[in-house]
Parts: sequence; structure tokens; C-alpha cells
Amino acid sequence: MRILGIDPGLQCTGFGVIDTEGASMHYVASGTIQTSPKDGALLPERLKVLFDGIGEVARRYQPEVSVCEIVFVNVNPQATLLLGQARGCCLTALVAQGLPVAEYTALQLKKAVAGHGRATKPQIQEMVRRLLQLPGLPGKDAADALGLAITHAQVSRTTTAINRVTSLQARTHAAYKGGRHY
Repeated sequence: MRILGIDPGLQCTGFGVIDTEGASMHYVASGTIQTSPKDGALLPERLKVLFDGIGEVARRYQPEVSVCEIVFVNVNPQATLLLGQARGCCLTALVAQGLPVAEYTALQLKKAVAGHGRATKPQIQEMVRRLLQLPGLPGKDAADALGLAITHAQVSRTTTAINRVTSLQARTHAAYKGGRHY
């Protein structure tokens, strides 16, 4: 299964693509999509850059499923609103490409990748490097996106195993302690 992870941000949106086969995971690609108000671009134009960039990544790497981070409420309401708009743009771009979207919080990502919810950005970068056997550390936003893809690979493998041994229907909402799958 090929998974596309998205770490939404208005200035820098990270993406990461991995392939999974059973329990093994293989790095495919990662990077960032940058927008900046310094270039004179207004918010709608910056959102279009994100939308087009995610569409291009999805067309290039042909993932089967996508995953996006659930953002938290920030102290600054204006920053939270802008991040929410960027996240909505990312979700819309993924759905426009016909991809199913799963969502996880930063806490779920940190627990799945580093083993505890208080992992720092450098710890996430190092664990992603180790799990995917990368020659160097990925950038912070790309590492988060790859970490989301890793989280989904682990969760989907577990969910599939559970579904094989029980006749219960898999939940499609609020699965994995608050993560969302659509």
C-alpha cells in the first residue's frame, strides 16, 4: 500500500510518501510545499499553491490512501484560523484527487513513531530516519508527514488483523483513540 502523509501549514506544508508491504515500510519521497506572504501573495493565492502542490504530489506518486494531521487549537486565534484554512485546503486537495483520508493528532503521531507523546521534533526526525532507514535526517515538516504515514501504516495493519479475527464491523469514525478515517 502506498501512503501519502500531509503535515499542513500555511507557510510550509510537509509531505511524505511511503510504501508498505506487511510490516516493512519503504521510503518513496518527501518534501515541502512553501508559501510566503513576503512574495506579495494573498491568502487565497497561497491556498491555491497548497492545493496545486498537493494535487501534483498525489498525481506523481499515485498513493492509495492519504493521511493528514489534526491540528490543535493554538493560543493565537488568528494563527489557528489560518492553519485551519491551510488544513482545509489540504483535505480538499486530497479528496479532489479521489483519495481516502485518515487523520491523526500530533500526540498519536509521536506515540506511534517515538513511543511517547512528548517527543520533540528532533526525536521524531531521528525515529523516522531509523524506521525508514534514511541516510540522513528529513526536514521537520517532511519528518512529520512521513511520521503520519508510518502511523497510518501501523494502525491499518493492526485494524486489518483485528478485523480478520472478529466479526465486528470496523468503525470508520473515531478509530484509534480519536483519529478519524473517511
